[in-house]
Amino acid sequence: MSSQQPSPSDFTIGRVTRLTPELAEAMDRLIPQLSPGRRPPSEAELLEMLGDDRVHLFAARSADGAIQGMVALVFYRVPTGLRARIEDVIVCESERGHGLGKALMLRAMGAAREAQAHVLDLTSNPSRKEANALYLRLGFQPWKTNVYRKLLDADE
Repeated sequence: MSSQQPSPSDFTIGRVTRLTPELAEAMDRLIPQLSPGRRPPSEAELLEMLGDDRVHLFAARSADGAIQGMVALVFYRVPTGLRARIEDVIVCESERGHGLGKALMLRAMGAAREAQAHVLDLTSNPSRKEANALYLRLGFQPWKTNVYRKLLDADE
């Protein structure tokens, strides 16, 4: 039994373009680790997301093909230009601390550059200290703006 820790080079990161049993299983396993109160997307929701050219879902697969992390990159055009946004960065708890989150972020950042987005935004809960430290190391800066949120699926 090896005590060697996995490294990002032990994973393949690529864009997910079709629904597979491995993707559905990964969503069921990973979404609760990111947002315990949210249910994983249904098959119909996954198909809708994967069919949307504005959403690029990148997954990190281990040698056995299991998805151990993912990030969504969302593009949108506004009057001031093409923007991109990072959403739902998640690395399986058992794989954290070995650079996989950084590798996923670098892949998404590269895709945003390739698409010629002029800005790349993300938000992160302050309690996610390791994730926030990673974003700062990757050159993201806190932006002086107010973020407002209205929960549309909450009971009023």
